[in-house]
Amino acid sequence: MNTVADSYLTNYDSAVIGFYFVFMMVIGFVFRSFVSNTSDYFRGGGKMSWWMTGSSAFMVQFSAWTFTGAASKAYNDGTLIFVIFFANALGFLINYWYFAGKFRQSRVITPVQAMRERFGKTAEQVFTWLQIPIGTLYAGIWLNGLGVFFAAVFGFDIEMTIWATGLVVLVLSITGGSWAVVASDFMQVLVLMPISIVAAAFSLREVGGLGQLIERFPADRMFGGSTNYASIIWIWIAVIIVKQFASTNNLMEASRYLCAKDTWHARKGALLASSLFIIGPLVWFIPPMTSAVLIPDIDAMFPQLKNGSEAAYVAMCIKVLPAGMLGLLMSGIFAATMSSMDSGLNRNAGIFVKNYYQSILRPHALDKELLIAGKIATAIFGVLIILAGIKFSQLKDIGLFDLMLQFGALVAIPMQVPLIWGVVIKKTPDWACWATIALGLTTSFLVKTFLTAEFLQKALNLTEPFSGREASDLTMILGVVINLTVGSSFFLFSMRFYKEPEAKRAEEVDTLFQNLNTEVVSGDEVSEVDRSQSKALGILSAIYGAFVGLMAVLPNPTSGRLAFAFCGSVLLLIGWGLWKSSGKNR
Repeated sequence: MNTVADSYLTNYDSAVIGFYFVFMMVIGFVFRSFVSNTSDYFRGGGKMSWWMTGSSAFMVQFSAWTFTGAASKAYNDGTLIFVIFFANALGFLINYWYFAGKFRQSRVITPVQAMRERFGKTAEQVFTWLQIPIGTLYAGIWLNGLGVFFAAVFGFDIEMTIWATGLVVLVLSITGGSWAVVASDFMQVLVLMPISIVAAAFSLREVGGLGQLIERFPADRMFGGSTNYASIIWIWIAVIIVKQFASTNNLMEASRYLCAKDTWHARKGALLASSLFIIGPLVWFIPPMTSAVLIPDIDAMFPQLKNGSEAAYVAMCIKVLPAGMLGLLMSGIFAATMSSMDSGLNRNAGIFVKNYYQSILRPHALDKELLIAGKIATAIFGVLIILAGIKFSQLKDIGLFDLMLQFGALVAIPMQVPLIWGVVIKKTPDWACWATIALGLTTSFLVKTFLTAEFLQKALNLTEPFSGREASDLTMILGVVINLTVGSSFFLFSMRFYKEPEAKRAEEVDTLFQNLNTEVVSGDEVSEVDRSQSKALGILSAIYGAFVGLMAVLPNPTSGRLAFAFCGSVLLLIGWGLWKSSGKNR
């Protein structure tokens, strides 16, 4: 029986995808020797180099949503999508200037441990039991989006796709912990970037060059379309910048940098992530924008998708990429989702073990017991994420782009407000944290329920109704603006009720802020762990590069063979550089 996949995928593509999944599992077994305690398992023992830290920080902010929901935005609204990713770059730049160093200097294993020191035991449990289900739901959304997309475009069974992807992540995370998670993130950057460059180059060639793309792109959509009130676009841009700042600079995101070997490596990792978010969008969104020119009837091409434009990136790649390279692209899309899932899975397991199992159930447990508990928790949470991904299939009335933005505005922002201010301001009562979150989630419910587009149209006495796109944007805008305003005002107002804490709490808070202001220095010496991580990833990069480079022998036009040679050469060159650096003393 023929499927959609038969029209697009070759045996070469299937072989590439199979090799990629096996390769990801191998990473877990390669790095299991790096794990000997819970610190290693949940944050790499705080021994990772900046290039691993930065790659992982970048990939955690990245998911298959970039190639689906965000690609749909590029197809429909042109250059407006760049705002989100350049806002990420700005957020990570602020990480570099201030927050990344602070986060590493907290000297904890999980970010919720820092929250306990800052806001007390009640806040610790509030964050533990908010973060675990919310993290599970986020990962479920990513997995579901991946499954729905590949089912509609390539005919894959949605549940099989979700289970296969989820189980590979489980194997990697359980065997190698955070070392394998961060190492896989680094490898996934290497997979993504070359293929993205090739896809952009081939798309530009197909449309006749960058000039032709700009000239032929629908003029009414180049800077955002489907609007009755243009001013909403400018408000949306401003709010997105603020939203992405909040999502990258709150204390929960300390998990990105707790693995770094010192303050300098954490800050340099943040700078790498910022740079990748500047460079990446310049190539990621050329294919979907080209699709808007060459495939204007994309809904007819993918009738199985609720929003055909979510396949805009892949549609262009199907049209222009040589045989076998579509498999590399699909591996990159799988990589984007896997990187978000494995990082969230490892973080959730760490929070459960360190902030509930050890803190409440087994305060005197030995590290060996906690390590075993961490692996069991990883397995359980992984299965829950997979089941959540399958259940999310019933979400049919909202696109992936709007789903992620609204989830961030209405659920994540209320949690982020006290986690930003709490790093900067010391003299607030402990209850300010959980009370701000409770107020924020209540505010989100009211915004979503009552401040609808119809209500605003009547309240503002507007003659034209808001378009569907504007109505969705307004939900996000109001969620961010009102939550930040109400939450920040309440948190700052709580300073009026501050009283000096008792001796033990005073010592915890003072120690945390002293740590936050004290640089972590590892010295200039290259340790054995530095050499081992460079050597392991150098060899892995070379192996994958050789595999990709050998695909240049496939029956393709010369340009296709050169594309494989380029991608393989990038991986081989980086692998050689890492392997060579592993032998240096300094």
